[in-house]
Amino acid sequence: MSTSYLLTPTQTVGPFYAPCLLREDARRNVLVQPETLGERIRITGHILEGGGLPATEVLVETWQANAQGRYNHVADQGPATLDPTFLGFGRTQTDDDGMYWFETIKPGAVPFNDKQMQAPHINLTIMARGLLNHLVTRLYFADESANSVDPVLQLVPEQRRMTLLAHPAATTEDTIPTYRFDIVLQGPDETVFFNF
Repeated sequence: MSTSYLLTPTQTVGPFYAPCLLREDARRNVLVQPETLGERIRITGHILEGGGLPATEVLVETWQANAQGRYNHVADQGPATLDPTFLGFGRTQTDDDGMYWFETIKPGAVPFNDKQMQAPHINLTIMARGLLNHLVTRLYFADESANSVDPVLQLVPEQRRMTLLAHPAATTEDTIPTYRFDIVLQGPDETVFFNF
């Protein structure tokens, strides 16, 4: 059986194969299953353009280690236990208010090199209209003591580190812990983005 794939019109960062675009059935903003190990958390926030306007239809992807600090990837051959119920990859898009959310687990610390560990963090990739290249940033947890020795976070000027911190958020529901992480694409409060 042959499958034909249609291309979308050429755009700044396209064209794309239509079946690969974000569809309702392709969303993966719930990364956990009932048997996934670790502390369940929710990440929520807004992606904002310059002047605080919401950035709509932005594709947000996450990549993170499991609760034991291991990535579900063949390149991670560390001693931490692999959780087969946790892929570590998520994808969603912002709504009309620029809001996105993920339900996941709080990741464990991962090695930086043979002597240093990185604080628990989540990697985020942002793809949007008008961006020639995708943007990559990290979400660190403001209530995590290991932030003070994270080798990557320490490379960021101190006055800019706050743009990488997700803060515990008060919720009206008695549910899982929620962290708020807004991403600002440009302007004086622009989120720190990394070149990888």
